[in-house]
Amino acid sequence: MALSSMTGFARGHGVTGAYAWSWEIKSVNAKGLDLRLRLPPGWDAVESPARKNATEKLSRGTVYANLTVERKGVQQTVKINESVLNAVLATLETLDNRIVGAARPTPDGILALKGVIEVTEEDEREEDRAAAEKAIIAGFDKLLADLIKMRNEEGAALGRILSSRLDEIASLTARAEANPGRKAEAIKARLAEQVATLLAASTRFDSDRLHQEAILIASKADIREELDRLVSHVDQARKMLAEGGPVGRRLDFLSQELNRESNTLTAKSNDVELTNIGLSLKSTVEQFREQVQNLE
Repeated sequence: MALSSMTGFARGHGVTGAYAWSWEIKSVNAKGLDLRLRLPPGWDAVESPARKNATEKLSRGTVYANLTVERKGVQQTVKINESVLNAVLATLETLDNRIVGAARPTPDGILALKGVIEVTEEDEREEDRAAAEKAIIAGFDKLLADLIKMRNEEGAALGRILSSRLDEIASLTARAEANPGRKAEAIKARLAEQVATLLAASTRFDSDRLHQEAILIASKADIREELDRLVSHVDQARKMLAEGGPVGRRLDFLSQELNRESNTLTAKSNDVELTNIGLSLKSTVEQFREQVQNLE
């Protein structure tokens, strides 16, 4: 399966009979799938099939879908609402008797009052509405496919970036593995030298106790386990990228594990070169984690 990002955009429109419609869909990063549909009043029948298709095709991301519909070429009828007009005239006559010297209202002023004039459209036929709904749903499905295509294209680009970051992590791990300063013998030698210096400076130190403590510190400073886990995590991440599909959450967890191991390696280091390698590891792992946040 292909990798997919969580960001994308698609827009489309169409005309079905007297109905002109347009869809706009965009998606952004999210922990789960959140589909937010905005539909014009009276078009609720479109929501269920659109939501069903989106939840079947997408796993993560906040998806905003906005539909607009306009009914064109429909004859409009203008008529006066007699009951409202009579009520307005009766009210004006009452005011005329109570307010002396008030100017008489003009016909255009009366007709401008809300409810006096009604503009209506010819009734829509049930089969025309059904045909429009069908076309609008099909339009959504097509745009959803376009959105997924765009997300897949971005996912492929993300995959290349993530693979490059994994190569860097593997290279840095190999450098740490080959670094002479990480060897237990080298650590013990440095500690032994420090112990010797302390013993030479004072006779109050117990030499046997110091040597025991040095051996203990040397064993704790060994980064063998961290290196092995880094190699294992990189292998797992590469398999996930090759597998494709919605692997963003699993890779996010793995990036946290990579970060933990690189932090521990850096903390254990008592060698300048190894410390620099650990800091580079931490930086590269953080770049990997940031990019993973965009994957579905």
